[in-house]
Parts: sequence; C-alpha cells; structure tokens
Amino acid sequence: MRSFFCCLFLLTIAAGQAAAAQLKPEAIKAWDHYIAVTEARIAEQQRDLPNFIFSHAETAEQKALFEAKLRSGEIVVEKLTTADDGKSIQAPGALIHHWMGTAFIPGGDIQHAFAVLQDYDHHSATYAPEVQRSKLISHHGDDFTAYLRFVKKKVITVVLDTYHQAHYAKIDSTHAYSRSYTTKVAEIEDPGTAGEREKSADEEEGFMWKMNTYWRFEERDGGLYIQCEAITLTRNVPFGLAWAIEPFIPSIPKESLTRTMAGTRQALTR
Repeated sequence: MRSFFCCLFLLTIAAGQAAAAQLKPEAIKAWDHYIAVTEARIAEQQRDLPNFIFSHAETAEQKALFEAKLRSGEIVVEKLTTADDGKSIQAPGALIHHWMGTAFIPGGDIQHAFAVLQDYDHHSATYAPEVQRSKLISHHGDDFTAYLRFVKKKVITVVLDTYHQAHYAKIDSTHAYSRSYTTKVAEIEDPGTAGEREKSADEEEGFMWKMNTYWRFEERDGGLYIQCEAITLTRNVPFGLAWAIEPFIPSIPKESLTRTMAGTRQALTR
C-alpha cells in the first residue's frame, strides 16, 4: 500500500512539473506511416467478410471460443501493434497507443448502431462522464463533423476540446464500418471558470495530440458484433520517471476504450 501511494505522489509531481511537450515533425511522419500501414490492413480485412471481425484466433476452435466469450456478455479489449514488414514504427518524442475493443449486442442491428454513434449532440450523455460536452457541427450525407470535450482523470484531471471528422458506410446488408479522425485537439486550462482558455501549442503537455477510431459492425448470430480500434498519439514518458509512470500510460487509452464500448453497448440494449 505504501508503494502505491508513493507512485501516486510521483505521478502527481511529474504531471504538475512536466515541461510543455512539442510534437516533432518526425513524430507526425511516424504517425502518418503507422496509420497508412494500419489502414491498409483494415481495408484488406473489410474485403474478407468471413473474417470481418478481427481476432487473434489462429484456429476455428479459438475463433469459436472468442465469439462465445462475446456472446456471454464480455467486452474483450486487446492491445494491438502495427509493424511495417516486421519492423516496429517508433515516433520520436511520442508514443502511439493502439487498442481494440469487441462486443456483441443480442438483437442489435447496424441501423441502430449508426443512430447511436451519429447522435453527437447526445454523446455527452451516452459516454458520460468521460465526454462532458458534445455537439454535431455539420452533416453532409455519410460525413459528420463533431465537437467533443473529453475529461480524463488519472491522478490529475485533463480536459481536452476535440474536433472530429467521421465517415460511415455500409458494405452490404450485414456489414458496415465507420472511421473518425481528430482535426484539432486543444488542452483546456481552468475549465468551467471565467478564465477558461485553450493552451497554446507551446504550453500543451501532449496528453493527446491525435486520435483515430475505426468501427466495424456485423449482423450475425441473432445480434450485432461491434468492434472498435482506437489509435492515439501522446507525448512520451518524461526522462527519469519511466519506472514510476510507464506502467500507468497504457491503462488510460485502454480504460477509455473500455468505457466507450460499454457506453455503446448500453445504448444499443436499451
């Protein structure tokens, strides 16, 4: 117990004293490369309809066990890593977090799933408390522009104003997908007060620079399989504090995706 509180103390000190983090051009280049390789795999997967819902299962028996786990009500969240020809893709001065969540909704369908995800004006209710504010900015056909205010709590509280461009598409009557990219992410200082303001690029601490999400939907087995890949770009670990902070870093995007999947499933089962 003493060591736990010691880690919390160090995390608080580190977060409070961390210098502003600059997003390096090399990190953006690495991010773009990571996304390009990932999207090539996703595009190939979406053409392979028998394996539309991704899993690490190598045999039919393992795949059956994975789907049975989902149908029992479990949300499966897994860490993914995209490599280029077997080589890892590193972002200098930054970290790329890649997680995938999968769930099954008995009696669910694509039309209802699209209705929930496209209802950006009510994301602050569907995904509370992590999404504090939400608004649909524009809608043209299958393309949506939206604003979301994220509140992330992990020892300290971080408030982010984010703007997203999303596209939705159906492949056939039982398969569909969506993809979303952040077009702007701003850290907010003194949120909810008269002094609330966006931090400048020189002031930001790099809690999240970019986020992409990729959803897949498949109607089968009397319900709807939903799967979401979330990829985020954040600052790296401050020098000298990796031993204290690094174990916590992967937990934040993982917990965020788990809550997103749970909120989506709850909305679809009402």
